[in-house]
Amino acid sequence: MTAMKKAEPDKGFAVVVQPDEGPSWWQPVPANGYGEVKFSQRNVPGLPFSTGIQCIAPGCFIRDHQHPDHTEILFFYEGEGTVELDGEPHPVRPGTAILLGAYRRHKIMNTGTSDLKMFWTIMPGGLDLFFEEIGRPRTPGEPAPAPFARPEDVASIELDTVFAPIQQK
Repeated sequence: MTAMKKAEPDKGFAVVVQPDEGPSWWQPVPANGYGEVKFSQRNVPGLPFSTGIQCIAPGCFIRDHQHPDHTEILFFYEGEGTVELDGEPHPVRPGTAILLGAYRRHKIMNTGTSDLKMFWTIMPGGLDLFFEEIGRPRTPGEPAPAPFARPEDVASIELDTVFAPIQQK
């Protein structure tokens, strides 16, 4: 009997994205700042999530929103702010991590004097598509544009990507 040689395991993917290498978009009011995508189905086909960074300008915020059938992870690594989770405020500073399940309302506010930066992951993916639809292409190192409005059809864009409507009381 001949000994069978153990097969090498199939290796998965390995992708390295350096600072300012991912696609990036300036964000409209009220967030201003920018989003930069690190991993999505565009650079890793079949990836079941998308991830990247978001920079929120001082005094600005990401409006109250929620995601259907999604899990989201937020990790803050620069600046100071407040996150309202279902209306309850929580301070954030470098090192704060937040895990959100489906339909958990959240609003992210930069209450500091410098940019508030976070690393985000959303499963399943699609936040990258939202950034592209509502934003303007960003080239790293260029000055921020003057604040600009969200597209008129933003509600439709939200429903087509990763957002669920919030029922008004």
